[in-house]
Amino acid sequence: MRDARVTTHVCLTARALGASAVWVDAEDRELERAVRGVVTRFGGPFELRTGVAWKSALKTFRGVKIHLTMYGLPVDQALPAIRRAARGRDVLLIVGASKVPGEVFGLADFNVAVGSHPHSEVAALAIALDRLTQGSWARTKFKGASVAVRPHPRGKDVVQLRAKKGSAAEEE
Repeated sequence: MRDARVTTHVCLTARALGASAVWVDAEDRELERAVRGVVTRFGGPFELRTGVAWKSALKTFRGVKIHLTMYGLPVDQALPAIRRAARGRDVLLIVGASKVPGEVFGLADFNVAVGSHPHSEVAALAIALDRLTQGSWARTKFKGASVAVRPHPRGKDVVQLRAKKGSAAEEE
């Protein structure tokens, strides 16, 4: 069983580092609501689907399937082949919870290790997305954001970009 907070962090990390969607096997309306709120405030596009049958999704996905695991080939060793295979194709990154079914290893095109020691799937996802996008995620401008974080050397600086629906500023 996956920890709800970790699942949320997987979704937020995926969105922030360039993924267009996350599919979660367990149906979770609260997760959907929380992620939708972030996308509404900080922009998108980003899609979250819960209740996705993982085995069917892996079998029918037509792009490149990359399973992030501590047992695969080292990420730097696998990257050249992944880049060749992924050219012009969709990519599905697979991260597991406590116990990944052995069948996932056979359904994936690549089993990639981001370190060969126990670690967080959030960290593995972040490193994989950074390497796959060559850091381009850091220059992404999300559409439809109502707020943005302004870089600040000390403290938080969140600026309002557009009025919230139903606010006095929007009605003027």
